Amino acid sequence: MSFIRSLLLADTHLGFDYPLRPRVEKQRRGEDFFANFQRVLDYAAQTRPHFVVHTGDLFFRSKIPAPVTDRVYHMLLDFTRHDIPLFIVPGNHERSQLPPSLFLQHPQLHIFDRPRSFFLTVRNTAVALGGFPCVRNGIRDRFRQLLQESGLTKTDAPVKLLCLHQTVEGATVGPADYVFRNGTDVIPRTAIPAELTAVLAGHIHRRQMLDTPSGVPVFYPGSIERTAFAEKDETKGFYELHFSVDNGPARISKRKFWRLPTRPMVELDLRRCTSIEALKKELKKNIPGLPIDSIIRLALNPSLLPNISAGRLREIFPATFNVQLRRPGRVYNR
Repeated sequence: MSFIRSLLLADTHLGFDYPLRPRVEKQRRGEDFFANFQRVLDYAAQTRPHFVVHTGDLFFRSKIPAPVTDRVYHMLLDFTRHDIPLFIVPGNHERSQLPPSLFLQHPQLHIFDRPRSFFLTVRNTAVALGGFPCVRNGIRDRFRQLLQESGLTKTDAPVKLLCLHQTVEGATVGPADYVFRNGTDVIPRTAIPAELTAVLAGHIHRRQMLDTPSGVPVFYPGSIERTAFAEKDETKGFYELHFSVDNGPARISKRKFWRLPTRPMVELDLRRCTSIEALKKELKKNIPGLPIDSIIRLALNPSLLPNISAGRLREIFPATFNVQLRRPGRVYNR
């Protein structure tokens, strides 16, 4: 069987918890995101897929300090020496455009900076990858027009892949398994045309595959690390996808999800403690049983919150822990 192999990742959020001049010395999570991104690039370099697709939120936000941008772009530039095409969709955290750089002009880097399609020939088979930057408002009404502008449905390439950073109807998120069903920022599954081979999507942080009425699968690889406690029980990683092109229309012949290492997230509900001494006693009892690299979120009695400081927490927890306070409506990083 002849097949085309690709890797799919998304939502790397590079720059998350990565201050250049931190005011407080504590365990930071920023290097975790860089390390997992490098793991994906290293796997690609070792196994040599025909192409790699990153479906958005390469960075954590739009205004990234120059040293962080330079670090990310040097990682990309280093990857180009393996001659593996890399496609990137600007996400909502980048405000739909990547920070400008001459590095992005490299012929192995392909950016969906506007509705467009890129074309490859793999094993004598034409592959078209179409897409557009994240639309942050009103994608439901604009989707068909943007798809047409990308030119993807106009090509006769046997493999047609739509690359998005959007929410597709049926996507599920959060501990309560919230399902996106409709809304101005949700693409209806009925809008996915049958002539596509697959939709490769980012923006939803939980790994999942959606079915559509046309039979075209929608793949979300999810984020490469946990960005919030709503994701604390989610497995993080990336997809390896095989597209068969032997008989009839191209189809997904194999999919494998590769797991990436993540730090454990632990919630401690200590609202029963009504004094600082009782809180310290309870924490000292709980801490020895926790993984040494844990990300901890504490729910405390409201009466104690005015007296809790980052300094107090650092006195109690080992330096390898990342600790947050849960307050009504807000989460404070400590």
